[in-house]
Amino acid sequence: MKNALGAVDTVLLLGGRSEIGLEIVKLLVGLGASRVVLAVRGEYTPPALGAEVHVLPFDALDVHGHGAVFTKAVELVGDLDVVISAFGVLGSQADYDADPAAAAADVAVNYGAHVSVGLHAARVLREQGHGTLVMLSSVAGARVRKANFVYGSAKAGLDGFAQGLDDALHGSGARVLIVRPGFVIGRMTEGLTPAPLSSTPRQVALATVRALREGASSVWVPRALGPVFGVLRLLPRALWRRMPR
Repeated sequence: MKNALGAVDTVLLLGGRSEIGLEIVKLLVGLGASRVVLAVRGEYTPPALGAEVHVLPFDALDVHGHGAVFTKAVELVGDLDVVISAFGVLGSQADYDADPAAAAADVAVNYGAHVSVGLHAARVLREQGHGTLVMLSSVAGARVRKANFVYGSAKAGLDGFAQGLDDALHGSGARVLIVRPGFVIGRMTEGLTPAPLSSTPRQVALATVRALREGASSVWVPRALGPVFGVLRLLPRALWRRMPR
């Protein structure tokens, strides 16, 4: 397999508790990454990763503090080869309907905060002349459904932002990889019934690292979801709104 990723020595994970993010980090360490920065909210004891690990405080909603996180990460490990933006929250549509303020707060995490860290990451990677920003999107944003339209609309915005950012970085040596998983069986979805074509954090991580090595700009997980949503996007709204989930 062609390896467009090159040597990876340093990784910054924004959302250091993310199951998917940590699985990606483990795989990158297995490929040679030796220095890892985990940016996480609150007190945190990092898992054993087989690499030098640093922990930095990170609050997605503290957008004025995001620049300092990147500055400190570079001070700790030097150039950032891979930056993973993996934080997020998943609330229920019923809860959002009952509490619009909570809906707005979660959209700020799932979209606005990613815009902030994405622009900071782009600045750092552009100045370095290399590096990849991995942004975790979702099929929920490919076509927003009534069952979770607040969450889906935030992911739709995130996906569009990531596409535009990748275009803006073209020719700089830096790039963006957009990861679009379907239903992921993990802590965030505990108690929910898995949807068809579900995956695990490990499966998402494996697909992500493969896409990194292939130099892809996006990846659907599982891959079959790409053509599936290619068709679903064409459904008339009268049919789409009948979709149960």
